[in-house]
Amino acid sequence: MKKIKLSITGCMGRMGQNLIKSSRSDKYFKLVSLTENKKINKKIGALKLELNTANAFKKADIIIDFTIPKCTLEVLKIAAQQKKRVVIGTTGFTKKEEKIIKNYSKKIPILKAGNMSLGVNLLMYLTEIASKSLGRKFLSKVYEVHHKGKKDYPSGTALMLGEGISTGKNKNLYSMIGKKYLNKKSFPYGKKINFNSIRKGSVVGEHEVKFSSGKEIVTLNHESFDRALYSEGALAAAKWLVNKKAGLYSMRDLLNFK
Repeated sequence: MKKIKLSITGCMGRMGQNLIKSSRSDKYFKLVSLTENKKINKKIGALKLELNTANAFKKADIIIDFTIPKCTLEVLKIAAQQKKRVVIGTTGFTKKEEKIIKNYSKKIPILKAGNMSLGVNLLMYLTEIASKSLGRKFLSKVYEVHHKGKKDYPSGTALMLGEGISTGKNKNLYSMIGKKYLNKKSFPYGKKINFNSIRKGSVVGEHEVKFSSGKEIVTLNHESFDRALYSEGALAAAKWLVNKKAGLYSMRDLLNFK
């Protein structure tokens, strides 16, 4: 069996460390390089940490990137030049950056997801169905909780759920984003989608979508207890992407949700 040669960016971060651990216990992968966006004189196993350069990625079949938007775009530039496949778990992209990623996907296969969990992607699918079925009389809002070290808000997953609401109403996410709250005990529904982000402790992830007509409330939610589910999901995405042609894919494509 030929193993998939894997590069992991942001290897010193929470997800980077989990990806290293998960990939080492997965027989389908061979870890060939680990990178960070600043020079660190350290080895993890037999691999010396490298900067995001063409040399760092030359042996890889696929790159998994959980970093920050600026770093992701640097990685994509190199990947496009070398025709490498990329799984992106980074969140917090601007509308302009999303367009840049889409342009790169015309050259190489890219799977991008705000969340790699099967359960979360099912939740997004159910959110879309609920939004479409309940119609315009129901207002909606999204609530999320993450560990205190997470900087971006709303989370990529919260925005995914917002996209599910928007798609169900045949609207663009950016036209539907309402107010963004941070660490509020309560927050209102709105004609647009309001978001409330809580940052505390070491919470892996909690997400909740609420629809209200004023007479009844429909709630959809998901809780994560182990960060390994994200790294294992990213590896599943990498296995799936390795045989795909250039294009921009999501976990929905992998899971074959219609």
